[in-house]
Amino acid sequence: MLQKLNLEHILFLDIETVPQKEGFNELDDDYKLLWEHKTQYQRKEEFTAEEFYDRAGIWAEFGKIICISVGYFKYEGSTRNFRVTTFYGSELKLLKDFKNLIITHFSAAKHLLCAHNGKEFDFPYIARRMIINSIELPYKLDLFGKKPWEVAHLDTMDLWKFGDYKNYTSLKLMTKVLGIPSPKDDIDGSQVRDVFYEENGIERIINYCEKDTIAVAQVLLRLRNEPILTADEIRHV
Repeated sequence: MLQKLNLEHILFLDIETVPQKEGFNELDDDYKLLWEHKTQYQRKEEFTAEEFYDRAGIWAEFGKIICISVGYFKYEGSTRNFRVTTFYGSELKLLKDFKNLIITHFSAAKHLLCAHNGKEFDFPYIARRMIINSIELPYKLDLFGKKPWEVAHLDTMDLWKFGDYKNYTSLKLMTKVLGIPSPKDDIDGSQVRDVFYEENGIERIINYCEKDTIAVAQVLLRLRNEPILTADEIRHV
């Protein structure tokens, strides 16, 4: 079935997120209490709400998106390339730019969105942040009333499960076992918050995000039993 998909109809993506505020004490009293309640189960007795706040980027209610990297295949005869770019800046602007890309180029029934763990993280996170920012959802992210087969989302982690719902496999592990160059050669997700707030290192984060987007495309190629992309086939636009 995967072999029947037209790769040019797929938009690959990855997002990077950070806590809404740099520190817990910047939250107002309501948000402090809500954060404490939201994370009580995860924290147990090991961390205070303040100590746990560096992980707030995981939740769309307490975090924000700082970049969305996207990539797509382009074939010219027998020549293929993979074009990747990133939306960044204010969250409102990057979300509007991302929505415009979907509406303009990936809104037809044939088009799919693809991410690693996208069904559990990237897709719902983007949708929630759009609603919080008063942006009307594009059709590809609005799941209300849709049947499962009408949801135009591909998830490489979900594909790797082969029906085993107990299994979680990180993108780093999948690239390793499938012989794909690792995207985690500089920073990983646990460091994004510090790089953003303490180093103002958005360029490092963008580079990391784009590598993850490329890795997702590479994984799908391997799942289709096709050769992975070479460095010459990857274009940053």
